[in-house]
Amino acid sequence: MARVISWAAGHAAATPEREALVDTGTGRRWTWADLDAEARAWAARLREHGVGPGDRVAVLARNRGETFALLFACADLGAILFPMNWRLSAPELAWQAADCAPRVLVVDAASAGHGLALPTLSLDAGPGRAPAARASLPGSEIDAPWQIMYTSGSTGKPKGALITHRQALWNAWNTVLACDLDSRSSTLTFTPLFHTGGMNCLSTPIFARGGRVVLMPALEVPAALGLIAAEGITHLMGVPTIYQMLAEDPGFDTADLRSVRDALCGGAPLALPLLERYQARGIPLRQGFGLTEAGPNCFSMPARDVLRKMRAQPEDPTAGPAGACVGRPMVNVPLRVVRPDGTDCAPGEAGELWVGGPVVCGGYWGRPDASAAAIVDGWFRTGDALSVDAEGFFYVRGRLKEMYKSGGENVYPAEVEQVIAGCPGVGQVAVVGVPDARWGEVGHAFVEPSPGAALDAARVLQWLDGRLARFKIPKRVTVLDTLPRTGSGKIDKPALSRGLAADPGSP
Repeated sequence: MARVISWAAGHAAATPEREALVDTGTGRRWTWADLDAEARAWAARLREHGVGPGDRVAVLARNRGETFALLFACADLGAILFPMNWRLSAPELAWQAADCAPRVLVVDAASAGHGLALPTLSLDAGPGRAPAARASLPGSEIDAPWQIMYTSGSTGKPKGALITHRQALWNAWNTVLACDLDSRSSTLTFTPLFHTGGMNCLSTPIFARGGRVVLMPALEVPAALGLIAAEGITHLMGVPTIYQMLAEDPGFDTADLRSVRDALCGGAPLALPLLERYQARGIPLRQGFGLTEAGPNCFSMPARDVLRKMRAQPEDPTAGPAGACVGRPMVNVPLRVVRPDGTDCAPGEAGELWVGGPVVCGGYWGRPDASAAAIVDGWFRTGDALSVDAEGFFYVRGRLKEMYKSGGENVYPAEVEQVIAGCPGVGQVAVVGVPDARWGEVGHAFVEPSPGAALDAARVLQWLDGRLARFKIPKRVTVLDTLPRTGSGKIDKPALSRGLAADPGSP
């Protein structure tokens, strides 16, 4: 068996007294020896509840240092960590729990009333056990899943992407090379750990390298600016909304940010004025691109090329705006931009991005059909449209799917439409993503009433409250007597989008 040695165990053996983790919410600090001991203590507790290789361990909590201890405990047991999105509604959480059937659920105090029918442990109470002996732990295989990260499904139901140890290891190594990480590197993680951005963009790569993660329960802008200086943070990761919030704070221009060597931005396109604001402060902010199922770190933008390439246009003038330049592929990430017939696109031509190599996930939990459709001959078909220029730089051009990103969160219209369709009085519904200055994109719902029904926007929004996560709820609802349809009778979403583009102030 190709066993994986826990990163916590390896660093605890080599540098036991070096600080590994800081939880600013609880004030707790872990050395590598502390983190490894806590992971083994949780492994002992989980084993008492029958957790073994392949079992799922769910955690429903705000950002807490103990979540990383549980991550390494799962590595020691061969189990799979399932960080649940506490922002979801109760029905959404229940669906995911039923889908992957965790052996046990670990919660913080805020989530104690979760209502899920699962054996539950308290994160605040701790493992309450002596650390398990290292020799007694089965460990994990390199190709075994380590995490399940649910991504919203284009058919209306989420899919659990299986992040294997191999994927996490190669993503870490790629990030070490692209961001020049070493054992003195540190990151301030304020994005949620139930997203691959919070868990795997910088946190797990820095752990792999023996660096230090400073964890915030959530983003608090003035506190974050102060922590960068106080903790000597070298690397940042966030979505454009977060960087905008930091830049809008009155303390941004005077904050001591000299320790920051690199700042990665993902989840949505980065506006050029915001990029220039950070460049003026000496922070090498740069656009990236990746996804839960592949990477998530797939590209690297050299600092010297950021401004030049952000202003570039595609070679093909008929192809439309270039979009955000995300750099060149990382060294261990094979990439193709492909036409519908499977041939490679010419420079400047938009096509579907395919990702290969060891950073591709292990498929989707319990969905062999979806796995087979997404991963063909080792290539993950992303459904995203990109182009590549003559210098080998990639540009995000749009999405082949209908998914849009709101504040860095993926939103699929089919899922939202399915919930809206249950509202009394709704006959037909279509949801499209529209640009938004703060969130990147937001949803706009168009509804057609059932025959004879009286319906208004307020009723639809009230129906959605509590049935969907707030970031999925459309910001605007327009009631139309009849939705436009194509010749085949389908709702004509492009016509709705064109109408909004032509008259963005229309109701």
